[in-house]
Amino acid sequence: MGTFIQLQAADGVHIPAYVAQPATPAKAAVVVIQEIFGVNLHIREVADAYAQEGYLAIAPAMFHRAQANVELGYAEADMGAGMALKSAVEALPAPGALQDIQAAIDYAHQACGGKVGIVGYCWGGLLTWRAACMLNGLSAAAPYYGGGVTTEAEMARQPKVPVMAHFAEEDKWISMDSVKAFQAAHPTSQVFTYAAHHGFNCNHRAAWQAEAAALAKQRSLGFFKTHLA
Repeated sequence: MGTFIQLQAADGVHIPAYVAQPATPAKAAVVVIQEIFGVNLHIREVADAYAQEGYLAIAPAMFHRAQANVELGYAEADMGAGMALKSAVEALPAPGALQDIQAAIDYAHQACGGKVGIVGYCWGGLLTWRAACMLNGLSAAAPYYGGGVTTEAEMARQPKVPVMAHFAEEDKWISMDSVKAFQAAHPTSQVFTYAAHHGFNCNHRAAWQAEAAALAKQRSLGFFKTHLA
């Protein structure tokens, strides 16, 4: 359904991004932020699904500053490669790859003329949280099991827009105690937990939990319908 375009970040660097267009003129847009596996088939399918709901969806290649054309699977070797690339991007001088998300937000505004939301998974959930707190032009943010979101440093940030956060109750990287602390620190944000493991939204992973994924998607769509109208 979608095609790749080139975005230009504030520092002049060109970043590929997958764009999925709805069948009818877009009512708003959703920026989709990848896991540590690149803009792979799953992330493109997520973007396509948001386009089917009437949104322009755009997924910038968040690893591009470290390595071009990254598309990983979910084997142990892929996990290691993705973690290394994440570390490389996280180590970039500020604003690092956040300016690539800003470029995607700006493109989405220009392309559809409506409001822009953001959704992200795993590392993309962390970047979604940071975008909600630090970037401009967003109207809503929905991070999924964002690794690091519940750390003290990240919880100290204040979102500029409404947030709906999704967490997995059996996540071995994000404790439920830290999720409760996040909820206490941000009482105006909606926080939902699911009887599932980290990565439950991805139907290409063993951790996929269909019921949890469907419920989180339903909630996210309702959230975006409210805030992107």
